[in-house]
Amino acid sequence: MSSDKIPMTKDGYEKKKAELAHMEGVEMIEAAKRVAAARDLGDLSENAEYHAAREDHAMLQAKIDQLKDQLSRAVIVDQTALPRDAVVFGARVRIKNLDNGKDEVYQLVGPGDEDYTKNKILTTSPRGQGLLGKKVGEKVEIKVPKGTLKYQVQEISFPD
Repeated sequence: MSSDKIPMTKDGYEKKKAELAHMEGVEMIEAAKRVAAARDLGDLSENAEYHAAREDHAMLQAKIDQLKDQLSRAVIVDQTALPRDAVVFGARVRIKNLDNGKDEVYQLVGPGDEDYTKNKILTTSPRGQGLLGKKVGEKVEIKVPKGTLKYQVQEISFPD
């Protein structure tokens, strides 16, 4: 696990906390019941249900551990203290794609607040990382798996 701090809004932090409580208080109990029920079916060496239930249980535990790690490294960001003239956590940024001339709008958020259908992207994503700190008029090249994206920052705003 990384030791980097993870910026989050209070709402994003509360969502992650609620997700963790649900996993530990509901899903983990169900997973343990499935393991116990499958164990009761007999010979464990040939019991596919048992092995599948154990694997599901282990995967859930890994998700819980990851969530606990994120929450332990979370930093609640006071957005009122951030600069207003640069792309920062919480900013909505309108950028022009320099390859096709089209404008794109993204809001940079932390874990728990991401929503790709609404263009709310993580600050830790390649696009988010590339835009952080940029000011209106600046050009940026962002390396992504499919190549290099070229943008110019058009506008920075801060939604309520």
